[in-house]
Amino acid sequence: MRENCADLRHIFLNDIPLMDVRAPVEFAKGAFAQSINLPLMNDMEREAVGTAYKQQGQHAAIDLGHQLVCGATQQARIDAWADFVRRHPQGYLYCFRGGLRSQITQKWLQEVAGMPYPRVLGGYKAMRTFLIETIDSAVEECELLLVAGLTGSGKTEVLVELDNGIDLEGHANHRGSSFGKRVSGQPGQIDFENALAVDVLKKRHRGAEHFVVEDEGRAIGSRAVPLPLYRQMQVAPMVWLQDSVEHRVERILKDYVTDLCAAFVATHGVEQGFPAFAERLRQSLASNLKRLGGERYQRLATIMDSALQVQEATGQVDEHRQWIALLLSEYYDPMYVYQRDLKAPRIEFVGDHAEVRDYLRQRRRRRA
Repeated sequence: MRENCADLRHIFLNDIPLMDVRAPVEFAKGAFAQSINLPLMNDMEREAVGTAYKQQGQHAAIDLGHQLVCGATQQARIDAWADFVRRHPQGYLYCFRGGLRSQITQKWLQEVAGMPYPRVLGGYKAMRTFLIETIDSAVEECELLLVAGLTGSGKTEVLVELDNGIDLEGHANHRGSSFGKRVSGQPGQIDFENALAVDVLKKRHRGAEHFVVEDEGRAIGSRAVPLPLYRQMQVAPMVWLQDSVEHRVERILKDYVTDLCAAFVATHGVEQGFPAFAERLRQSLASNLKRLGGERYQRLATIMDSALQVQEATGQVDEHRQWIALLLSEYYDPMYVYQRDLKAPRIEFVGDHAEVRDYLRQRRRRRA
């Protein structure tokens, strides 16, 4: 049998398959991208065993667990574990702390299925702590630089072209603005942090010690940037990305109208997809009602409704450009220009897409 594993860096750098034997409710709160939940106990069984442990002690809890998970139920779970082992012979299993549940799973796999399989020492808790420390150490040891710019200037496009770029919005599955909600929804907070940490770990392993991120607020949708990273972002130098209004309008039209509508249709079908998309767009505008003011909001909402009617009838999206351009000029741009003026002492370079990308690459080479 392979040895139980304490090399968490190896697990995450190589996306080693993981079998999570915690209860589904635990898995839902936070897990890892390469893990599959094949629990020793379901939620009800875990709750009953936990109650027995508190009231009667460990031995009573273990006895109850064996009573609840026996016979056909036990065999079905062992069969699922054995299938995982056959498909992922290089993997590991884990529970919360790498203790009793992991050991019972190992024991049953060995005794019933004849399959020795190693566990992660310290379990989920050790892996989660390792990833938190990965972000903390990167903040302490690595230089950070921000890409800022007006809404729609293509900041994410710059980031994904850099081998030291960290796409916070990508990990949060949200574009960051009130219009940025995606059809597929956001990961849990812990899953967001875990994915971010693994990205940082892999990039540092490949030699990156200078990271570039987008200038974000603390919240990206309903997900919070880890506090140590966010604090460093408040003092980091930045570059300012410039682009024309026309290009910005086209980029927003593609992201928030054309692509978003296609995603809703792909998810919900033609009949339900477009109405759901239209409602999402209206809700996104309505979320800015107080800041826009009643008159401006009504004017933009009327233009948006007309554009949606044309789009539904003909498939044409041209009329959306009007409300997008007005929203930029009357709302987003003044707000971002004000923020840019406040951050002016931190801006070390200003340029278009190609100029900013080249500057960031050269800057990294100079500091390597």
